[in-house]
Amino acid sequence: MSVSQYIEHTNLSPLLVADQVEQLATEAAQHRLAGVCVPPYWVKKARRDLDQALAQVAGPAPTRLVTVIGFPLGYQRSEVKLREAEIALADGADDLDVVMNLSAFKTGVMAWVKGELAQLAKLCHQQERWLKVILETAYLSEAEIERACQLACDAGADFVKTSTGFAPAGATEAHVRLLRACVGTRAGVKASGGIKTLAQARALVAAGADRLGTSSALAILQEEKNG
Repeated sequence: MSVSQYIEHTNLSPLLVADQVEQLATEAAQHRLAGVCVPPYWVKKARRDLDQALAQVAGPAPTRLVTVIGFPLGYQRSEVKLREAEIALADGADDLDVVMNLSAFKTGVMAWVKGELAQLAKLCHQQERWLKVILETAYLSEAEIERACQLACDAGADFVKTSTGFAPAGATEAHVRLLRACVGTRAGVKASGGIKTLAQARALVAAGADRLGTSSALAILQEEKNG
């Protein structure tokens, strides 16, 4: 089974330019990747580019358009995240990867955290889109990860996600296994941050990841092709 079906082809660089957005969408469609992930500014263009690229591909077109909300620190007010989400959905995003409010979580304001996520989940589900919650596991203990998973699931999240890629550490097998154990079948698990090799990708899938966010998609696929 190819890892291509798990990969979300990602470029969240602050220096991302238009030509790279088009290239990202084209590559994702050609390789039938699970998704393509771009910053909110580029969603409208990426939607056009991805639709055009998918139209050139025979057969089912599974590639979803993903963007990030409250990125990368997550401590924006709920009203700001909701407005950002509304615009991203209107621009054509299929999935919203929102950063959980770690500041509120660490303070113990769990009702705020859950309420914010529930509002975002409702907004997504009203339009038949997905909400993924970025927990930023590098900053959390195992007990905190378990609590965050519970909050995300109770709020209606479709996925929990390890990392933004901007924290000191990204996805680990141990954290993916913990996320999978916590959410069970209630939600999917997305691993992201520092995934650069085929061995890493396969290990994270084996640990329980349903999605892999990586900026090294083509290198991983080439490694897989080479056997």
